[in-house]
Amino acid sequence: MANDAVKHDYHLVNPSPWPLVGSIAALVMALGGVIWMKGLFGLEKHNPWIFFLGLAGVLYTMLGWWMDVVKEANEGDHTPVVSIGLRYGMVLFIASEVMFFVAWFWIFFEMALFHHVRAASAIDDVRAAWATWPPKGVELVPAFHLPLVNTLTLLLSGTTVTWAHHALQSGDRRGAKIGLLLTILLGVLFTSIQAYEYHHILTEKLFFSTDASSSGLYGSAFFMATGFHGFHVIIGTIFLTVCLIRLLAGGFTPKQHFGFEAAAWYWHFVDVVWLFLFAFVYIILPGLH
Repeated sequence: MANDAVKHDYHLVNPSPWPLVGSIAALVMALGGVIWMKGLFGLEKHNPWIFFLGLAGVLYTMLGWWMDVVKEANEGDHTPVVSIGLRYGMVLFIASEVMFFVAWFWIFFEMALFHHVRAASAIDDVRAAWATWPPKGVELVPAFHLPLVNTLTLLLSGTTVTWAHHALQSGDRRGAKIGLLLTILLGVLFTSIQAYEYHHILTEKLFFSTDASSSGLYGSAFFMATGFHGFHVIIGTIFLTVCLIRLLAGGFTPKQHFGFEAAAWYWHFVDVVWLFLFAFVYIILPGLH
């Protein structure tokens, strides 16, 4: 009976150390973050080595676990039923990321539309934070300079990743490689432009005052929304780079390429979020006085 062929479409993974290793690493990283910021267990704060030790463990877990998933795909373990489960998981992950950005859009809409209501608070700090929109003394980032260039960069990258996807589906591996490489280069270009923009904002203060007394909630929401989006672009670029390496190594077929498909979904999500950021954070909401 033990040698009978498997009669179901599910892939039962072999015992894996990654859930345990990842949990321990995440716990060490969390405790290390507390020690770094506040101190714990007799250790003084501003001591970051435990945090980075845990972070290294988390990154090692991610690398090892994902390599195992890639091996399963190459060995044919991702049956149609398994692929459906992977698709559901990716959709739910992107949905959770959408809700993350909803929080930052929410605070921007709240400040732009209802700041006068909050300013009526009896608490001095709240009244000062919400008194005007945008805060006095703040120079807004010109939307149609570098942000517009980055918008065009991401829109173009959306077309190249779609080209790569369709090329792979039709068996044109050369076209898929070129489209994927162009997408990665455009992602690097976006990150470089945003880093250049932040350099001027933070050090030379050409566009935006980062002084807490003048930028306040507006500055915090701006940097959290655009900064975390930039972080997601970096993640997406790494995701696509791994897909390119797999493609160059002979991986993916016109029928079996969910890893690439998931990367393309994620990249389109990043594109759409930036369009909302550009439209509301850079153009529409700053103009609502």
